[in-house]
Amino acid sequence: MPELDLTRKEDLSKIANSLPKEELLYDLAEFFKIFGDSSRIRILSILREDKLCVNEISYLLQLSASAVSHQLRILRQARLVRYQKIGKEVFYSLDDDHIEKILDQGLEHIKEM
Repeated sequence: MPELDLTRKEDLSKIANSLPKEELLYDLAEFFKIFGDSSRIRILSILREDKLCVNEISYLLQLSASAVSHQLRILRQARLVRYQKIGKEVFYSLDDDHIEKILDQGLEHIKEM
């Protein structure tokens, strides 16, 4: 290990103690993995606009209903989308405003590159 002066060690110790717990960091990494699939990003982007059913999402993305359902299940498990049953139809929407903000921040960052 490299040698550091005492004051620097104290500063670094404060930084180390301020880090989130390992389990929380793991959960955060898992959360961001969800955004690693362009189909899921496209679904989230569409759901920013309106509540939609699987068939409507399939039509917009030109994907099979099965593929969309699979991605929606992953997004639901991550609590990024929620569903509401109206009659026989199930409609999906973003789970909360945080998801929209995350998408906005990501897009803003990409546009700056």
